[in-house]
Order: sequence, then C-alpha cells, then structure tokens
Amino acid sequence: MKNLLIALSCLAVMSCSKQPESAPTPQAQSMGNLLESYYEDYLILNPLEATQIDDKRYNNILLNDISEAHRSKVASFCKQYQDSLQNYDRAALSTQDQLSYDILQFELALKTDLLKYPENLMPVQQFWGMTLTMPQLGSGKSYVTFKTVDDYEDFLGRIDGFTVWMDTAIVNMRKGLARGTTFPKILMERVLPQAKAMMVSDVKQSVFWGPIADMPATIGEKEKGELTTAYTDAIKTKIVPAYTKLYNFLKDEYIPKTRTTSGVGEIPNGKEYYQLMIKQYTTTELSPDSIFNLGKAEVARITREMEAVKEQVSFKGDLKAFFAYVNNDKKFMPYKTAQEVIDAYKAIETKIEPNLKKMFNMVPRSKFEVRQTEKFREASASAEYNLGSPDGVRPGIFYVPVPDPKTYNNAGMETLFLHEAIPGHHYQCMLQLENTELPRFRRTLGYSAYGEGWALYTESLGKELGLYTDPIQYFGHLGDEMHRAIRLVVDVGMHVKGWTREEAIKYMMENEPIAEQGAIAEIERYMAIPGQALSYKIGQLKISELRVRAEKELGDKFDLGLFHDEVLKYGNLPLSILDTRIKQWIEERKKV
Repeated sequence: MKNLLIALSCLAVMSCSKQPESAPTPQAQSMGNLLESYYEDYLILNPLEATQIDDKRYNNILLNDISEAHRSKVASFCKQYQDSLQNYDRAALSTQDQLSYDILQFELALKTDLLKYPENLMPVQQFWGMTLTMPQLGSGKSYVTFKTVDDYEDFLGRIDGFTVWMDTAIVNMRKGLARGTTFPKILMERVLPQAKAMMVSDVKQSVFWGPIADMPATIGEKEKGELTTAYTDAIKTKIVPAYTKLYNFLKDEYIPKTRTTSGVGEIPNGKEYYQLMIKQYTTTELSPDSIFNLGKAEVARITREMEAVKEQVSFKGDLKAFFAYVNNDKKFMPYKTAQEVIDAYKAIETKIEPNLKKMFNMVPRSKFEVRQTEKFREASASAEYNLGSPDGVRPGIFYVPVPDPKTYNNAGMETLFLHEAIPGHHYQCMLQLENTELPRFRRTLGYSAYGEGWALYTESLGKELGLYTDPIQYFGHLGDEMHRAIRLVVDVGMHVKGWTREEAIKYMMENEPIAEQGAIAEIERYMAIPGQALSYKIGQLKISELRVRAEKELGDKFDLGLFHDEVLKYGNLPLSILDTRIKQWIEERKKV
C-alpha cells in the first residue's frame, strides 16, 4: 500500500515588477504557482475528489475527516494559504487572477468558519455522508473504477480507513448527545434500514461484492482468487461489523436520546450555524428573514401565474384540481415506448437549436447525448446530467429514467431539458471543465447557488428559445419554479422560525402538485442539510437580477450572448463575486 505524508508546502512569493504586456509578470507567475500548490495540497486532504478527477495517487486512502487531528490539519492548511494571499497586490493582478484571488479567499474563510462549529459530532444522516458514499463507491457503479489489481487493492485500503471513520463517528455522536448537538430523531430512524441493508450474512449479497462479481477477464486466475478471498474477509470482518455496530448504537443509545425538534436552530449556536450554512450554500450574506420573505413573495407570484394558465386553458375547478388534472390525465402520457420519450427530448434540442445560436456565443466542444437511464437503477433514479470528459471521449449525458413509458408525463419535459441538459448543466459544467485558462482548482470547483442557479435561470429562457408555446408546458415550468420557491419558506421556517416537520410538509403540499411521500422525502432532506435547498432559487434570482441590471444600464449596447458569455466564461463563482464581476463588465461595455 502507498504511504502518504501530509506535508503542506510553503511558497516563497516573488516580488512584483513591470513586464512587457505580452509576458506574464513575476506576480502572475507566482500566483499561478500558488494556485497549483493550493490544489495539490487540497487533493491530499480530499483524496476522494482526486479520484473523481482520475488522479489515482491517493486511491487507497479514505481520510478520517471527522477526527480532531484532521480538522487541525485543515485549519493549518487554511492559515497557510490565507497568509500567502496577503503577499499579493490584488490590484496588480489580471482579471482572471483577481477572480482566483477572491475565490480562494472566500473558500479559505468559509472553511475556517466551518471549523468553529462541531459538524463532526453529527456525521451520520439519511441523505448523504460516508455511510452512504462508501457503498456507492464499493459497488463499482460510481466513479471508483475496478479494472486492475491495483484498483482492487486500493479499495481494500479505503475499507480499512472506513472502519476507523465509523468508530470515530460513534465516539463523536456520543459527544454530540452530551452537548445536544444532534440530528432529529426521525432522520436517525431513517438511517436504520440503510445500515441494516449492509448487515448481510452472505457476502455475495453485499453491495461491496459487486466488483468481485464483475471482475474483468484481464485479471489472472491467481490474482482473482486472492482478491476474492480478500474481499470476502473485508466484508465479513470489517464492513458488516462496522454497520452492525452503528445500527446497534443508533437503535439502543442514540435514537432514544436524540432531539425531536426539526430545525438546526435548536442545537447549541444553531441559528448562528444556520447563517453560515446560508453563506456556504447561497454564497451570499442574506439573512434568514429576507430569504423567508422572498420565498413567500415568490410563492405568491408563481401562484398567480399558475392561476392565469388555468384560466387560459379554460379549466373549471380550483388550482389543486388543475394540479391533479395535469398530473393524471392520460392526454399528457402519449408514449408507448421508452424510445419515444427519448426522441421527444431530442426533438426539444432540435427545436431550440436556431435560437441557441443567437443567445450563446460560447458552446461546449464536448458532444451531448440523451440516454435512457440504465435498467438496474431506473426504478429509483431521477433525471440527471452526467459530465462529459474534457478530452471529448465521453459525451455529456442527459439520463432519463423511463420505467413505464405509458405513464411518462410530458407536462414538464421542456423545462426539465433546459435545466438538466441544454443550455443548463451541459453548457455550464462543460464550458468550465474545458476552459484551460482557468487554474485547475477552478475547473472542478462547484457552488450550488451558481450551478443550480444557472440551470434554473435557463428554464426561464424557454419562451425566448421557442418553447412553452403549449400552456401546459409553461405550467410544468411554473411547477418546477414553485418547488424551488417553497424551499426558501420551509427551510428557513424549520431551521429558524420553529416550524415542525409536519408544518413544512403541509405548506409544501398546499402550494404545489406533490404527493405526500414526495413531500416527506423533500422536507426530511432539508432537515438533514440545512441551507442547501436555498441555493437554487437564490442563484436563479441573482442571475436574472444581473441580466435586468445589464439590460437597463446598457440599453442598445446590451447583447444577450455577451452577457451569457460573461456569466459562464469564468467558471463556477460565488454569487457575491459574480455580482461584482458583472458590474465591472457593465462599466466596460459602456465604454465600447
């Protein structure tokens, strides 16, 4: 197994001197070195992210990232690079380097602030986290590949790291119980069946057996036998005992004592922590009250638009009845085969192509495909976009689950395509990944408010792109927008204003066409990851606001294609930094 020394490199910052315009200044060269050094050290502290970008150097490592030792290393890492940034004259840097400076400063400050709160005392919940990530990785169906003997041996190292992580999680959760820093009881009850599913008596029934069952023929018989024995032992003596220990701890000790309230505001310093979650997920300094009021206003506005569509199609009945009509009437389920559904999405791409060329100058080099979601995961999957590769070998893929084509509702297809595919996630993600002018750390950097905000903003381009001519398709768009607006209300409602889980579920069901089980899953997701659900609508509203500002201030000089270029060309940005950049661009355009 590989040995890894975590050594945070020090960078000597060069002094700035003037150079010819065509040559990078010493400060620019030094800034590039700093950003590269930062990213290398960042990957050491985040080996799973290294694996995601096909950097195999740390493939055998799963860090105990909830330990105090790890948190101390992160603190030192942040301090080192914060100190390094102080050696630069930001004003002397290029626009691109200024953005890198601002992003890195934002990132380091956020990481430092997060360390002030004991997130590591709440390491397990039902929506995401290591207890769910490891089975995904170990199945062989995620971004961890199992093609060579080294791949298999590397993952055995990660299983060893996982057992340490699980032991630490239980110790930390005991500390959390003593301090009142816990997740709600209902969420922990949801974890029990997840853990139970990993407690198999037959190793071949374990999700971690998948790579053994699908072992490549290129691996020799001797190595195959050795790996089969090693994985049998790892599942029996490490994976199953780790989940069994967690299950028993949760059932017998944790769940009986954990809190029954819904919001994170109920834990010590919870409201201050929630404000930091707002900053993390919206990349703004908005207050909970302002977000709550904004959500209420958006819900009211979208409701009025929904009522107008109902009147336009002469539907007799209230809005709830119209929801039921759109969801259940067979006229909105015209398909007989899955291929017909896929072809309908391809037709949307063809329909918008002429107008896309007028609205976007920058388009990805990578190819794009619409595919049906694989059968093995189709029943529980949602429509999603999967990144292509920057070398063009793997296309960007819009996956569409069609378990039963005869019940596939087409009412929201146009808005879904714009969001998940073109010009939503495919344009934004691939332009960022392909942009070699960005330093490496920015090509894969993601802020939910920007990425999801952009995708939601592109839904609003439907009419300009020649879509939403059918009122029902526009209603589908309004339904998706309503869902994101409701999130602003219920998220703040639970985490700051004392709303119960049940009150949040009721509010959601009263304002959008969603079944009770769907509403429960959504609300419990928001309970598990405070603030994340705010990012979509906040991001969309910010980008829309910036467009309106540019149109107003530039008048005849406004060009929508150039505006979109400016939003996309720098990659994923915190909204506060995007706001500053677009203001600068407006002033630059005024001088043209």
